[in-house]
Amino acid sequence: MLILGESDRAACTHLGVKPRIVRLVTKIFLIFLIVAGLHKTGLAADSNAAGQAAEARIQTLIPEIERYITSGMKSFDVPGLAIGIVANDKLVYGKGFGVRAKEGGGAVDTKTIFQIGSATKAFLGVTLAMMVDRGRFKWDDRVVDLYPDFQMKDPWVTREFRVFDLIAQRSSLPPYANDMLGMVGFSETDMIRSLRFVDPVSSFRSTFAYTNITHVLAGKIVAKAAGAADWNTVLRQELLEPLGMKDSSYTADAIAAAPNHAEGYRWTPQGTVAVPFTQLFPYDFGGAGDINSNIDDTARWVRFQLSNGTFDGRRLVSPENLAQTRTPKVALNDKVSYALGWVVQQTPKGNIIWHNGGTTSFGAFVGFAPDTGVGVIILTNESNVGFPDALGIWTLDRLLGNPSVDHVAKTFEAAKVKYEATRKQFARPGKPRPSPPLASLAGNFTNGSFGKGVARPEADALTMEIQATGVQFKLEPWDGDVFAVRVVPKGRYVAMAKNLGDNPNGLAQFQTDAAGKPAVLRITFDDGQAYDFRRETK
Repeated sequence: MLILGESDRAACTHLGVKPRIVRLVTKIFLIFLIVAGLHKTGLAADSNAAGQAAEARIQTLIPEIERYITSGMKSFDVPGLAIGIVANDKLVYGKGFGVRAKEGGGAVDTKTIFQIGSATKAFLGVTLAMMVDRGRFKWDDRVVDLYPDFQMKDPWVTREFRVFDLIAQRSSLPPYANDMLGMVGFSETDMIRSLRFVDPVSSFRSTFAYTNITHVLAGKIVAKAAGAADWNTVLRQELLEPLGMKDSSYTADAIAAAPNHAEGYRWTPQGTVAVPFTQLFPYDFGGAGDINSNIDDTARWVRFQLSNGTFDGRRLVSPENLAQTRTPKVALNDKVSYALGWVVQQTPKGNIIWHNGGTTSFGAFVGFAPDTGVGVIILTNESNVGFPDALGIWTLDRLLGNPSVDHVAKTFEAAKVKYEATRKQFARPGKPRPSPPLASLAGNFTNGSFGKGVARPEADALTMEIQATGVQFKLEPWDGDVFAVRVVPKGRYVAMAKNLGDNPNGLAQFQTDAAGKPAVLRITFDDGQAYDFRRETK
């Protein structure tokens, strides 16, 4: 019981408040504190019980999960895979399957390092939220005010583009807009500047279209707000170090130097093909996809998400701004939406929040069910044609008690269909038409995004060299004025050419002017992006 002293009585008399009123209010306040404490204790007990129930369910499902993993790896010819399941603020189950490399590679375990690709985007979203917490900028600040050189082709969109639009995947740009620039070595600044040359394909904020360069810009804005050299510095200082993700990194050199790292493989229906690390993709895309990590580290990231922005009792980001990263911004269909670095998906037993990652030779899935408090991580050393996503969602379905659907089998069939469609797209006609004389096609060309290029005849093909980076595209006669395009494996592009696969990287066609002279070279890469290179005239 609280007892009023003489000074308190005097204060009450001075204020015109009778002491017995103060005692009554004090008793009510004490009752409130007791009830609140009991409620908090009850919530803690409920939470602990739910966590224990989740752990028990995970243990029950492990044999089924492991059978499904083994079967899926065999179907997709996945060399190595690691899985982690988080519940009750800990890694409840973690295990490696297969090998780090087909030739002489050791066994995968929970410390094996993989590229996680676009699962990085959620880390970028949290660093944005942190800067909003600190008042460095607001979610609805105009991007052009924070980065004056930002420009889209539509002036209205340039003016209206806000911070929350940067990673919401509804920019009006075509999917993967100008990603090829990053693949062949253009700088972050050049990639961002190139967006002003890209024609919109939808109304602003109306349609989902996956882009990466807008995330590169978001990383630069975060770095500037934090007073850091680059986004990776912010990532390390604000997330990797506080979360204890000591094995995680963000360069090709770092993953290659890690004693326990996986080698990457490209998927084909005939079997996976080894491909080397490249200094370019995904590392020149920063916050869009440059993190290397393992199960032990990524489990800490999932614990942080499930703890609503805290880790080991320390709050790193406000719940309000963390919630912004999970709030849907554009629908993909009636059950799936994109937020800020996360996909939000409705299921019969509650929402799941997830994101996949795909590089040329690694695939990842990170997802969690916030209401149930469970999370799943899948890391593989095979290009992501859907297997990590299918396995991750299947596992979350089993943990939540949703109807069992064989997502892996469906995904495998879809991957084969897509591969065959691509093969047919790039299949040379049985009786190709003769190409024009190569000398007549040579010359100097320019494109807004790529800059200047020089086309020269070399043996039985043309070579288009981009002056800004030195990358060369080989244009092989295909059918009349249509040419197959491949990155020439030369210099720093040796690894990149191998990463891009056996099919042509695109098709090119010369378009003639009114006088019948080849005036425009249109190159359409396999991501769907087309670039018009116009012949320079004196």
